[in-house]
Amino acid sequence: MSQYDYDLFTIGGGSGGVRAARFAGQAGARVGLAESGDLGGTCVNVGCIPKKLMSYSAHYHSDFSDAAGYGWRLDAQPGFDWNTLIANKDREIAHLNDIYKRLLDGANVALHRGFATVEDAHTVSVDGRRFTARHILVATGGHPERPDIPGKELGITSDDFFHLTALPKRAVVLGGGYIAVELASILNGLGSEVTLVYRGERLLRTMDADLGAFLADEMAKKGIRLVFKANIEAVEAVDAAQAGEHAAKTVRLSNGEALQAECVLFATGRRPTTSRLGLEKAGVALEKNGAIKVNGNFESSVPSILAVGDVIDRVALTPVALAEAMAVVSRLFGNGERMMSYQNIPTAVFSHPNIGTVGLSEEQARKEVGEVKIFKTEFKPLKHTLSRNTERTFMKLVVDAGSDRVLGVHMVGGEAGEIVQGFAVALQCGATKAQFDMTIGIHPTSAEEFVTMRTPVA
Repeated sequence: MSQYDYDLFTIGGGSGGVRAARFAGQAGARVGLAESGDLGGTCVNVGCIPKKLMSYSAHYHSDFSDAAGYGWRLDAQPGFDWNTLIANKDREIAHLNDIYKRLLDGANVALHRGFATVEDAHTVSVDGRRFTARHILVATGGHPERPDIPGKELGITSDDFFHLTALPKRAVVLGGGYIAVELASILNGLGSEVTLVYRGERLLRTMDADLGAFLADEMAKKGIRLVFKANIEAVEAVDAAQAGEHAAKTVRLSNGEALQAECVLFATGRRPTTSRLGLEKAGVALEKNGAIKVNGNFESSVPSILAVGDVIDRVALTPVALAEAMAVVSRLFGNGERMMSYQNIPTAVFSHPNIGTVGLSEEQARKEVGEVKIFKTEFKPLKHTLSRNTERTFMKLVVDAGSDRVLGVHMVGGEAGEIVQGFAVALQCGATKAQFDMTIGIHPTSAEEFVTMRTPVA
């Protein structure tokens, strides 16, 4: 009989935690999992899934307008009901929560509801109940930060956004990363008057520079006001007697402007969720931002305590957390064939228009390989030729001049994520520009432009 209650005890029921627990259980391990909130973590509850559902909803604004150019007559002015959207979104999220629970049950994972803390290398406490485990996996994810400014309590974070009880008439969004541009786009598409404030000079500073610049122009055309090189210095209630979620607020900027808005949304980054877990007391080393330090096997400074996902702050994407979890399970309970690579990870930004990107940016490529060839194209997609929609599409290839290998594929435009996913396979296989050129395009599509760009621009 084992000296431990479990072979694996997972703290956190998000994407990485559930994946690890489920597949470990299917491999025959005795698995426990602790979660104090809803199953599915950030992605299912206040991230990827509700965000994209609401993005779909926001796209209908332009779709209704575009329809007239294709002969559709809208006899009544389209109307939008926030409460219907939120109720339907919540129903789908509840459905997904139930699916996660059934997956754990099917893998014989013991689910413990409550807040878990680590007592030592092999002991976990869940609201006073103690369990021992050969391996402990921390998969507690991350949480949004609020800027340390006067009146910060009057603003909301991305977590709060999905539970607003009404669509704000005016909104100020602080930030220039993917969460900021996505939620600003949703608010704009649903009818809010949106101002996006960012301290930097361009959006999406960690991605290829052309993407952020092109997206900014497209967002501005849709009516979003962009204020760069500025920050929010304070948020004030206009009328203290009417303070609340939807009350008017004054937003004071570092450039001297004062804006009025019912909603102030902080999208200024996320931090790993490690406080109150008892990790440092158990000897687990943390980074300055609270992230758990792990080695190539996802082991912390205490080898029996492992970590995956946003809590290790490597690449904060759901598919990455899933892959990390599978690597851990493969090593602990399989033959170790699953390895984790952080090369050529594709990602999408569900702004309006969408962004899809995989591989190196132009800046990264010039730094890492030296001489590169750059191919770009910009055009009005066929879908918009019969409507008055001015949205344009941008595509870019970054190619190693020496080997001809395609290093980066970048796009701003409709269904960019769907298109770039396929090209991510090509990059993973080491495709060259010559092989792109030999590929027959599907006509007429936007995607075919990636295999018809012939003349480098740089």
